[in-house]
Amino acid sequence: MNLTRDRMHIIGWGVALAICFALVMLLTFRVNAVKSQVHLADREIARLKQEKLFLETEFETRASQQQLQAFNQVDFGYQAPKAEQYLENERQLAALGKPRSVDAPSPIRVASAEAVSSETRLMPALAQQGSAVLDIAAHAGEADDKPVKSVKRLKPSELSDHLAQLGARAGHRE
Repeated sequence: MNLTRDRMHIIGWGVALAICFALVMLLTFRVNAVKSQVHLADREIARLKQEKLFLETEFETRASQQQLQAFNQVDFGYQAPKAEQYLENERQLAALGKPRSVDAPSPIRVASAEAVSSETRLMPALAQQGSAVLDIAAHAGEADDKPVKSVKRLKPSELSDHLAQLGARAGHRE
C-alpha cells in the first residue's frame, strides 16, 4: 500500500504542478494580449494627435486664406490669372516689351578683361616689418633678355624710385 500511496502523492504533485503551469501560461497570454492592446492604443493616440495637428493646420490655413481674401478685396484688388493671360512662347513675351524711354537709366554692363600673364605684369609690393620686397626678376630679365633669379629688398623710400625706373623702362621699349 505504501507504494500506491507514494504514487498518489507524486501524481497529486504532478497534477498541481500542471495546473500551476496552465495558470501561468494563461496569465502570460492574458498579459501579452493586454500589452498588444496598449500598443494598439498608443498607435491610435499617435495617429489621432497627427490628425488633430493636420486639422488645426488646415483650419488656420483656411482662416488665413479668408483673412487674405478680405485684405485683397478691401486693399489690393488682386484677381486670379485667367487663361488668356498665359503666354505660349518667348516671342509672345518679347512682344510685350517696350522700348526704353529717354529718361530710363542705362543698362548695367559687366566689364571683362583678358587674363594677363604672370611674366608681363608687375608683382605687387609686399610690406614686411618696415621694408618692402619687390620681385624684379621678371622685369629685369625682359630688358636684358636673360633671367634674373634674385629678389631685391627695398625700403619704402627706395620703392617709389624703383617703380618709376621700371615704368620708364617699359615706356622706352614701346
